[in-house]
Amino acid sequence: MLAALVVSLWMGADASAASDAPPNVVLIYVDDCGYGDVSALNPEAKFNTPNLDRLARGGVAFTRGYSPDSVCTPSRYGLLTGRYAWRTHLKRGVFGAEAPCLIADGRMTLASLLKSQGYRTAIVGKWHLGMDFPGTPENRDWSQPVRDMPLDKGFDYFYGIPASLNFGILAWFEGRHAAVPPTQYTGKKPNPRYVDYRIRPPYHESRLNERGKSNGFEVAPDFIDNQCLTRFTDKAIEWMKSHAAQSEADQPFFLYLPYTSPHYPVCPLPRFHGEGDAGAYGEFMIETDHHVGRVLKYLQQAGLEENTIVIFTSDNGPERSWEGRIKRYGHDSRGGLREGKRSVYEGGHRVPLLVRWPAGIVDPGRRSDRVVGQVDVLATLADLLDVSLPADAGEDSQSFAAVLTEPAAVEPRLPLVTHGNGRRDYRYAIIDGDWKLVMRDARHEDELYNWSKDRQEQNNLAAAHPEVVQRLTRELTEIVLQGRTTPGPPQSNDTGHWEDLTWITKETP
Repeated sequence: MLAALVVSLWMGADASAASDAPPNVVLIYVDDCGYGDVSALNPEAKFNTPNLDRLARGGVAFTRGYSPDSVCTPSRYGLLTGRYAWRTHLKRGVFGAEAPCLIADGRMTLASLLKSQGYRTAIVGKWHLGMDFPGTPENRDWSQPVRDMPLDKGFDYFYGIPASLNFGILAWFEGRHAAVPPTQYTGKKPNPRYVDYRIRPPYHESRLNERGKSNGFEVAPDFIDNQCLTRFTDKAIEWMKSHAAQSEADQPFFLYLPYTSPHYPVCPLPRFHGEGDAGAYGEFMIETDHHVGRVLKYLQQAGLEENTIVIFTSDNGPERSWEGRIKRYGHDSRGGLREGKRSVYEGGHRVPLLVRWPAGIVDPGRRSDRVVGQVDVLATLADLLDVSLPADAGEDSQSFAAVLTEPAAVEPRLPLVTHGNGRRDYRYAIIDGDWKLVMRDARHEDELYNWSKDRQEQNNLAAAHPEVVQRLTRELTEIVLQGRTTPGPPQSNDTGHWEDLTWITKETP
């Protein structure tokens, strides 16, 4: 499919020959970035993101792009596997730094799919899907390798940190080792420029500080939180340069670049202080945009821009501090949607989703209102490479390749499932066209919203449209029980019935 597609898009022998090669893929995944934090999507934003806007102008901006969950770990699982994380044993919450990897051995990932098609694969940044560290917190042996981590899930190269900075085991890991191991300890330190905390020296040799309180985070002596974005971008560019020098001329690459911003700690480098009109948070987004620009600049200078798919998106909506930014600066990170991170409502899941591919996208600069999930990236790349997914891979992944290459195409969209994940509210929701049904639980009734008429989800239509509630409930029940959204043989969820399936009984066939 890909070769025929590219040839049809380009006129002239040189262009056709140059674009016969499979596209490189750069997937930039930011952390807690809301729909309203990209100035191309939010005309009222109090800071500018020119490099992200460039992606929107040069590609497709999906106005209904959804993360798989409303918190970190399950979203990253869904992105990389094309399968909802609630099908695993992780029904609620997120992992710490140390845990058995949520991606089971043998489970297809974006990396293993592309590696099977001849790609070199790398992750540079935050993992947060579980790693097996040597020894125990009381008795580490950092001479031993880290196991059950990115190099075991299809990636050829790893540089980064295990999880969010508030979970510890903080060091600059490269491959299975850290050049400077996390042999010291720290706790959260005050952040005078924001409402959160910092992870910065001085660190301690003991878990107990001078006041007898625990320093619970294992940390390397050379680790500083505000170096993450610079180090990750430096290493990403260094790896792409190494790939160009070491690989065959036409060997494609896949770079997964999960940044730590704008997740806490909000710690922009001093050179960005004072930029924008949304305080330190705006500065941090401006710094994030700057590093995205560095990646785009390298691709352009290396002659890789035309045939590289760049995807930019976020793992969930903005952290609760979005409320303070509205009051103090008039900046709405949610982009006018309801609520934010952890919520089952749109602000928890609908995030920026920008795709640019100069050699492949027809009529760039478009906006698409088609419902697209990050779980769909796996099937989309498989579609572009003309690869059929096996029955036990990408069970919830639906290709959106036609949106990129055929602007007039109208393809039916199977329902998309979203999930609340915070404090006493672990509800599920199903989106089908303009309808969204938020499922009942012990504390809430069914809630039905029509997106085209009620973007902020204020008018519950469940009582007025019981037939829609019934239909969407049946669809969601089938998606859960069949172990998949897409057509194909039923697959098993990793557990039996769980308590948050309040509308499904254990006896439901």
